Amino acid sequence: MSVNLSAQAIATTNDSVPHHILKYDEIRYFEDTSSRLTFRQLSSKQLQGRFISIHNFHVNRPASNHWYRFKIRKDSRSGTSWVFEVFDQTIQDITIFAPDAAGKYQAHRFGTAFGFSSRPFAHKNFVITIGNQSAKNITYFVRIHSSRPFTALFVVRDLKWFIGYALKEYLAFGLFYGMIIVFSMYNLLMYLALKDKKYIYYILYNISIALYEPSSDGLAFQYLWPGLPFLNTYADGFFLCCSIVFFLLFTSEFLGLRHRAGHFAVAVWFMIGIRSTYFILALFNNALFDFKAIEILPLLLALGAGIHVFKKGYRPARFLIIGYSVLLFGLVMKTIIYFDFSWMPNGPATHYSLNYTIIIEMMFVSFAIGDSIRTLKSKKERTQRRMIDQLRINEKLQHTLNAELSVLVDQRTKELSDQTALVERQHREILKMNELLQKDNEVLHTDIQTIRKSRVMADEVDFEEFSRIYPDRETCFKYLAELKWAKGYNCKRCGNKHFSAGLLPYAHRCTKCGYDESVLSYTIFHNSRIPINKAFYILFLVYRTKGKISSYELSKQLDIRQSTCWTYNSKMQKVLNERTSLISKAGKGGWSLLILDSAQSAATAKEPVLAPVASHQY
Repeated sequence: MSVNLSAQAIATTNDSVPHHILKYDEIRYFEDTSSRLTFRQLSSKQLQGRFISIHNFHVNRPASNHWYRFKIRKDSRSGTSWVFEVFDQTIQDITIFAPDAAGKYQAHRFGTAFGFSSRPFAHKNFVITIGNQSAKNITYFVRIHSSRPFTALFVVRDLKWFIGYALKEYLAFGLFYGMIIVFSMYNLLMYLALKDKKYIYYILYNISIALYEPSSDGLAFQYLWPGLPFLNTYADGFFLCCSIVFFLLFTSEFLGLRHRAGHFAVAVWFMIGIRSTYFILALFNNALFDFKAIEILPLLLALGAGIHVFKKGYRPARFLIIGYSVLLFGLVMKTIIYFDFSWMPNGPATHYSLNYTIIIEMMFVSFAIGDSIRTLKSKKERTQRRMIDQLRINEKLQHTLNAELSVLVDQRTKELSDQTALVERQHREILKMNELLQKDNEVLHTDIQTIRKSRVMADEVDFEEFSRIYPDRETCFKYLAELKWAKGYNCKRCGNKHFSAGLLPYAHRCTKCGYDESVLSYTIFHNSRIPINKAFYILFLVYRTKGKISSYELSKQLDIRQSTCWTYNSKMQKVLNERTSLISKAGKGGWSLLILDSAQSAATAKEPVLAPVASHQY
C-alpha cells in the first residue's frame, strides 16, 4: 500500500462526541476524468495509490466522477447507532459504497436526479446508517457526479443525536418560513389599504425567497416535488433570479428613485437586464447557478441607492440601509463558504448565515415601511392643518368679498338693466337693417347674374367663367329645355300639347302617344359623346371666332382629344355657315341659334333670344 494510504487518518466514533465532521487528513480523493472506472477498479490495490489528500471540500469542475475514500473505526463496546451524512443537498448523483456485516460492499445510490423515495432516510440531506459493530477500520467509498459545483462535506453522527438535531433543524425552518409568511401577509394588508404596487413587489420578493431557500436546502424536493427531480436543477436558480428582480423593483418603488434619483432608476433596470441575462446563460451552463457572488452586485446597487436617497432627506431609507447591510453581510458569508476558505468554521451559524440575515433584513424593511407610513401620515396631518388654516382665511376673505360683491352686484344690475333696454332698441334697428341688406343682396345677386349672362352674350368669357354659368349637365339641360319649348310643348309625332316628365332630366313624354323627347333631340348636341357643358363651350367658341378657331386650340383649352375637337368644330362650322343670315339679325346671344334644328332656329330668331339660366351662386 502506498505512503499516501498509510498517512490517511482514521475517523473514530466516540459516544462522548455525538457528531464528527471528517477533516482533510481523513479523506482521500481521486478524480476520474473519463467517468468510466468502476468501484471494483477503484477499490483494487493497483489504483489505491492514486487517491490523494484534499485541501478543499468544494469542487468547481464537477463534470468528472469524483471518488472519496475514508476510514471509520467504531468502538465495538458501544451500543450507539451511527449514521453517515453528506451535507450538500444539491448533488445530483451520489453513490455511497458501504460494507455490510459480511464485509461485502453495498451501493447506496440517490441524489437530486432521482426520486426522493430512493433515499434510505426521509431527510433533506443524504444519510445512511453505519452498520459495522467491530473495532476494525472500515473503508468507505463515495462517488459523486453532478453538473453543478458541490461541497464534499461528510459527517458521522450519533443516530439519536441526529434525530434530535433534525427535528430542531426542521423546527427552525418552520419558524423561518412562518416569519416570511407573516411579513408577506403584513405587506398584503398594506397593499389592500394603500393600493401601492411596491407592496406587491415585496410580497413577490418574499415568496421568491420562500421558494428559493427550500429549493437550495432540499426541503422543496422533499415536500413540494418529490417525484419531479428534474426541477432540482433549475428551481433554485429561477427563484433566486425572481427574488433579485422583485427586490430591485421594490427598492426602486420604495425609495422613489424615478423622482429622487433618476440615474439610479436607470441603473436598476440595467441591473435587472444583466441578472435576467445571467439566468438565461445559466440554463445552458448549470454551474453558473452556484456562483452566488454575482448577487452582491444588485445588493450593492440597492444599498447605494438607499444611501443616496437618505442623504437627500428621505428618513425611512435609514432602516432600509441597515437591513440591506445585514443582508450583504450574510451574502458575503455565503460566498466565503462557497469558496471554502480554511479559516472559515463550518457550523449552523455560518451555514445558515444567509437565512438569519434574510429575516433581519425583512424586519428592518418592515420598520422602513412603517416609518414611511408614519412619514406620510405626518405629512398628511401637516397638510390638513395648513388646509384648515387656509380654509379659515378663505372663509373670512369670502365673507368680506361677499359683502363687497353684494354692493357691486346691485350697481351692476342697474347698469345691465339700462344696457338691456338699449340693446333691445339696437336689436330692433339691426333687424330692420338686415331686412334692407337682404333685399339689397337679392338685387345685387340678380344684377351679378345679369352681368354674367351679358358677359357670356358679349363673348367676353373664358371656359372657367363660362362653366360658372353652365357648371353641369343639369344646368345645360334646363337651358336647352327652356330654349326648345319656349313657345310651349308640341309632340313631334302626334302634335299633342300635353306632356309628363321623361326618363332624362327635363325630357318631355307625350301623354297621348308616349313619345319621350330628350332635350338633346333635334339639337346640334344630339348623340354628343363629350360633357354637355364642354360641348356648349365649343359651340360658343366657334360662334365667337366665326369658325376660325382650330381644333388644336379647342383641345388645349378643354383637355379633349384633337380628333374629337375637329369633329365637333367641323359640324358646328357647317351649321354656322348655313345660318349666317339668321345670326346676323340676332344680336347678342346669337350663338344659341346654332343649337336647334333649322326650323326651330328660324322661328326663334324672330323672337327675343332666351337668356341662359344659371343655378350656380356667385
